[in-house]
Amino acid sequence: MSRIVVTGATGNVGTSVVRLLSEDPEVDSVLGLARRIPDWSPPGTEWSPVDLASERADLAKEFAGADAVVHLAWAFQPTHDPATTWRTNVLGSIRVFEAVAAAGVPALVHASSVGAYSPGPKDEAVDESWPTHGWPDAAYCREKAYLERTLDTFERDHPEVRVVRMRPAFLFKRESASEQRRIFGGRFLPGPLVRPELLPVLPDIPGLRVQALHTDDAAKAYQLAVHSELRGAFNLAAEPPVDAALLGEMLGTRRVRLPRTAARSAVAAAWGLHLLPASPHLFDAVLRLPLMDCTRARTELRWRPEHTAPEVLEEFLKGLQQGAGADTEPLRGRKVG
Repeated sequence: MSRIVVTGATGNVGTSVVRLLSEDPEVDSVLGLARRIPDWSPPGTEWSPVDLASERADLAKEFAGADAVVHLAWAFQPTHDPATTWRTNVLGSIRVFEAVAAAGVPALVHASSVGAYSPGPKDEAVDESWPTHGWPDAAYCREKAYLERTLDTFERDHPEVRVVRMRPAFLFKRESASEQRRIFGGRFLPGPLVRPELLPVLPDIPGLRVQALHTDDAAKAYQLAVHSELRGAFNLAAEPPVDAALLGEMLGTRRVRLPRTAARSAVAAAWGLHLLPASPHLFDAVLRLPLMDCTRARTELRWRPEHTAPEVLEEFLKGLQQGAGADTEPLRGRKVG
């Protein structure tokens, strides 16, 4: 039997990982770390209030006796203050890595991202050997890439720790809809208005071709990694890639070509006026992200996503319209409009 610690346990990915591990007969107990303790508590799960941005957090104490640490904690906002996200995401992660070594935890499963990858092709998929230097102008990518280099050094200095780096595509589920609307669309974007019949045309932006994945499918990969002896990086994504053609077919909406410069100018203006939380720098990065080849996850982890990309998006859009959420502070459901 094993004891697993999960950081960022109340977020989009954390709730799915905690639920799966709590149902796992090979897991004796789960300790969820989060800034705010939720009302939700699956069987065999304990909670501890921890802020990774705080230097006073005694993470080695929290990790004592753990068989694995699954590190998911991440702050997307405020995009206008990258020093704040750096303190949580980078400095907080470094504290996690150091505490894993200090507590003698044998395995660390770290949430990296497709955002860690350097710009790459949109017409063919790259494997885990593709460079991970990110898009330096976007804080999210810059932080994910920096942690890839940090883990390179960590693995060199602590070969006794089995390190797994998960690099998932964009993750969605019904319960994450309200949170992601607030993070990327803004607090006042009316979810009920996200309906195909209210969208007269669909912007078709060159280069806007990405991959998506259901959060529960990503959580399954984390669960498999906890129980395996595997090391290294794993790409995680569902098929097919998502572009304007796929979205137009799903929504029954006519596509209209929109130049990159026009789209970016609109995003930059809205972000500059604090009307849109998602920054134009992240928009630039998304246009350059490579498509990922997930062969290693399929063959070595024996992982298969249960949801296709269109199924993921349909579930998420319904969640947006309904103000869906969950019983944790980050995922709190709320309708606007």
